[in-house]
Amino acid sequence: MTAIESLYQHYLKHPVICTDTRNITPGCLFFALKGDNFDANIFAEKALTNGAAYAIIDKLAYKTSKQCILVPDVLSTLQDLARHHRSQLDIPVIGLTGSNGKTTTKELIKAVLSEKHKTFATKGNLNNHIGVPLSILSVTTDIEIAVIEMGANHQKEIEFLCSIAQPTHGLITNIGMAHLDGFGGFEGVKKGKAELYAYLKNNHGFAFINRNNPYLLEMSTAAGLDKVIYYGTEPTDEISGKLLKADPLIEISWTDKTATYETSINLTGSYNFENILAAVCIGVFFNVSPSQINKGLSGYFPNNNRSQITKTESNTVICDFYNANPSSMTAALSNISLLSASQKAIIIGDMFELGEESAEQHLNIIKQAEKLDIDMLIFIGEHFYNTKQNHKGYFFNNLAEAAAFLKTNPIKDTLVLLKGSRGMALEQLMPLL
Repeated sequence: MTAIESLYQHYLKHPVICTDTRNITPGCLFFALKGDNFDANIFAEKALTNGAAYAIIDKLAYKTSKQCILVPDVLSTLQDLARHHRSQLDIPVIGLTGSNGKTTTKELIKAVLSEKHKTFATKGNLNNHIGVPLSILSVTTDIEIAVIEMGANHQKEIEFLCSIAQPTHGLITNIGMAHLDGFGGFEGVKKGKAELYAYLKNNHGFAFINRNNPYLLEMSTAAGLDKVIYYGTEPTDEISGKLLKADPLIEISWTDKTATYETSINLTGSYNFENILAAVCIGVFFNVSPSQINKGLSGYFPNNNRSQITKTESNTVICDFYNANPSSMTAALSNISLLSASQKAIIIGDMFELGEESAEQHLNIIKQAEKLDIDMLIFIGEHFYNTKQNHKGYFFNNLAEAAAFLKTNPIKDTLVLLKGSRGMALEQLMPLL
């Protein structure tokens, strides 16, 4: 029995994984991960005291009892354990990546599939080299379909995550201007995301592809995919759809080549149409009935600060501040310009990880915002602030300056777009709106 197989026997008896001593549950396995500023080996004994069954460590000095399992490297052991567990699962695994809309699409797919199948989906955005193993290890034996979100900010990362999740089916939501710094530009983004298609090709998997997206068509053709299910707006697509309304919430019609159905979804933003259609397509593929699909979609309520409309005492706020890049920012600006409201305001924060294109991309967003019929423009963060010359609107170097302004200049009876990269922490402005 290999070391991983031996550890797997412990996992089968203690199938809850913890990586933070603040979240220890009785009988869990504690993996002592290391980061740039911490080494969880030092917390191994505390984890055991708090109720963990075993602590997986990689430093001999912290092996204080038989409950401490010493391995060469905790992170790679976690990843190998996840791979081994995945190899024991005989279920469809849908791998999902893309520049924008990953998490919303994942939640929509789960909402649809759950109407018929016992479905697991990545919690939150646990979509990196730690999150994907944790997600796979959370898939229990009663699960019938798993949806695994995979994020990346450099090439070969999706390829690596596929080696852990081993998807049988896959979806790339879109290709956009995200993580340009790590990927080395837009062509690098395409190359990195296409690693999912390459995995599916090499392992005879199915790909769900938006036929309206030329980049995805180009990438899927280059990958030589032979098991493809298309969705889009043309009658020739396996699933075709039409956006009926998006002011502020979305209504769509969709056709499965036999009949047409209509439903409404508690999301704003016409850009979410393709995400909704992807969920419909996957639902049909996995034999979810049209009525169940519509029930799943209409019953979905976003609570993750993505395309989420929140009514406060003073305003209606489009909470879209979980993340931002030039593509998603452009879509959000376009969306608020189409919505009906007597007064509108835009409060947007810096976009991160754009590398040498950062100044140009922030300037482009300012110019786009200036062209819209918006009553108040507020830009927050160093990147926007450094590009403020000769542009209209209010520019603030940081969140504190913006908050001080909003306290003395409160916004009332207004439709507000609040969007920025996660590190901007724009949710701190919500009490002032």
